[in-house]
Amino acid sequence: MNSAVASAWLPGGAGAAGEGAAVRLFCFAHAGGGASAYRPWRAAAPPGVEVRPVVLPGRESRVRELPFRRVEQLLDPLCEALEPFLDRPYAFFGHSLGSLLAYEVARRFSAGPGRGPELLVVSGRRAPRLPTDRRLFSTLPDAEFLAAMAGLGGTPPEVLGEPQLLNLMLPTLRADFELNETYRPLAGPRLRCPIAAYMGADDPEVSAPELLAWSGETTGEFTMRVLPGGHFYLKDEPDDVLGAVRQDLARVLDRDHTQPRLAA
Repeated sequence: MNSAVASAWLPGGAGAAGEGAAVRLFCFAHAGGGASAYRPWRAAAPPGVEVRPVVLPGRESRVRELPFRRVEQLLDPLCEALEPFLDRPYAFFGHSLGSLLAYEVARRFSAGPGRGPELLVVSGRRAPRLPTDRRLFSTLPDAEFLAAMAGLGGTPPEVLGEPQLLNLMLPTLRADFELNETYRPLAGPRLRCPIAAYMGADDPEVSAPELLAWSGETTGEFTMRVLPGGHFYLKDEPDDVLGAVRQDLARVLDRDHTQPRLAA
């Protein structure tokens, strides 16, 4: 994959941490989200952590590209774009829909011949193998679909109040929800790397037992954190979330004496 195509998935360069970072943290956003969801993280990244938000087709700088509707179709081009950036210890963070993408990408690289991820952090999403009878959003009429989006709180008010922006974003939002609702875990072994699972204490979309079930997705260590806030708790207190991520990364890297440590 050429550098121009790769940079479409990972825009913005290395950020403040630059080439000297001890660990590269790839971040996957919620449904309809993109790199902007993690802009505060790039500015406030702790020493030694390079935050690299992933932008999927259909949003932000890629708004004119068709969004993916199935994880199976997305995984190959996504992993191909990330592969050149796995030249140092790396980890994945995903929120809501982004959790399942981070999970499947982590599984792909964990099972491959190269360096596997140091850590997977999932946020605001129930474990992937739990049965569900939840309502399907992707097939709702527009008015009901948009009302549901407003209720979740992840879509900016300026988008919900602007018809032109809504018309531009609606296909991507629907595609993301279809991707989420049709997802079933792909075949393959459990992860070897540790998993850290986060949620907001008042999140109506995931319960503590549903989050705890992520522990069955790895043969490694499992950590669970419940932080103040609702489903989008990480938007309200980014420093607290980044601090938790840094602690979990530092614990993993410090245990492996072959890897560089994060600065104190």
